Amino acid sequence: MAILDGLSREFLGVVEDAAVACARTMGQGDRKNSDRVAVEAMRKSMDTLPMRGTVVIGEGERDEAPMLFIGEQVGRAHDEDPEVDIAVDPLEGTNLCALGTPNAIAVLAAANKGGLLHAPDCYMEKIIVGPAAKGRVHLDATVKENLEAIAKSLGRSVKDLVIIVLDRERHQQLIDDIRTAGARIKLIGDGDLSAGISAAVRRTNVHAVMGTGGAPEGVLAAAALRCLNGHMQGRLVPARDDQDEERFRKMGITDLKRIYTERDLAPGPDILFAATGVTDGFLTGVRFFGHGCRTYSLLMHSTENLIRFVDSVKLDGDTSAVVEF
Repeated sequence: MAILDGLSREFLGVVEDAAVACARTMGQGDRKNSDRVAVEAMRKSMDTLPMRGTVVIGEGERDEAPMLFIGEQVGRAHDEDPEVDIAVDPLEGTNLCALGTPNAIAVLAAANKGGLLHAPDCYMEKIIVGPAAKGRVHLDATVKENLEAIAKSLGRSVKDLVIIVLDRERHQQLIDDIRTAGARIKLIGDGDLSAGISAAVRRTNVHAVMGTGGAPEGVLAAAALRCLNGHMQGRLVPARDDQDEERFRKMGITDLKRIYTERDLAPGPDILFAATGVTDGFLTGVRFFGHGCRTYSLLMHSTENLIRFVDSVKLDGDTSAVVEF
């Protein structure tokens, strides 16, 4: 039996709790508060789980958070509980939540011990595609070559493709190259993790994600892609050569030119991924009503080859509450 078989429902509850907490702050313009309440809710929920968990991708290094930091032990930690590596982003898209704009989500990935790369908090050059283009793209290929390969794998023209790119100054050359090749672009302000998931799912009208984003988000995306049979390639980009290279070496990363695939970033044989929508987007955001709330989540397990879209209603305890479906 896979080590995470008994934890799927519990992990779903963790991301639901985080999403509900930060959804209460939606549109209030305080991104730090939105992130804080998501972290606190996720940490509290996670400590009830029957596991000996270790946070390998977390909040601490980047955000100086007092909890869910890299290396923190989570779960009830009984001797009989399984050892689990955890990657979290309690609120992916803090600005999105604070502004009330689409695609803020609460995210968690888990694997058997050693099953997730301990990625440093730095940038990562990425290309993410769906199953059809698996093995046909390469980070060192030109933008035009990659777009032609994606189009061929899907049986369409380059002009039919939609590529998601983070709207950053560093991507201006990439944007120009995509436009020159003839593909269309969807620029986003934040949330390249949900973008990566959408690239691996049919009928989202997203065919690839290109550009440089966070390495921790890259590990989370890799976990999702393992469950979706999608593909990505990533390469770490040190921000400060001397400082970052020393930090990388301490984490066991010595080859800065290495290209990682989804199986390198999330190598575990047993991968679980859970996400709950905070604001509307790829997943519908949290809905509040008089006596409770409604959440919409994605739950995936690589070993079970199972993808669930979960629609949950939680009541506040008033048994007379009326629920509308």
